[in-house]
Amino acid sequence: MPHNMKILLSRTQIADGVARIGQQITRDFAGESVILVGVLKGACLFLSDLARQIELDATFDFIAVRSYGTQKESAGEVQLIKDVTTPLEDKNVVLVEDILDTGLTFSFLRKLLLARKPRTLKFAALLDKPSRRQMPVQADYVGFQIPDEFVVGYGLDYAERFRNLPDICVFSEDR
Repeated sequence: MPHNMKILLSRTQIADGVARIGQQITRDFAGESVILVGVLKGACLFLSDLARQIELDATFDFIAVRSYGTQKESAGEVQLIKDVTTPLEDKNVVLVEDILDTGLTFSFLRKLLLARKPRTLKFAALLDKPSRRQMPVQADYVGFQIPDEFVVGYGLDYAERFRNLPDICVFSEDR
């Protein structure tokens, strides 16, 4: 691990949190099918692990947005880069995101996906950082609530780096 990082959540803790969310989704949609919509690029590892923990007929698709670029602070506006290709009308949809931070991305995606008229739309976030919230939003499924630290690993990045770290680490340019 690079010297400027410390582990916030270990791979074991992450696996336990993902399993817990998978069990909750399985219970909530018992006997039904779900479409998991992963927000690229950060949620790809979370979605892969989560899909294997859900004991239902589950398919997935991806959507990509940009709000950070190469900065540590959100640009304050969200741009759609890639849309889903799966029809969502009258389907159970779970939006899968790596981190719920300001709420801007979630608010943008909720509005976009609700326009597709899903039967249900739920939101799963591996990490929740409520201290940064700018929009009054809340995830239906949360792995971990974390402090206001910039984190990388397990899909989360800094300027496209560190996504492949197996743990979630606090990143500091100063260390």
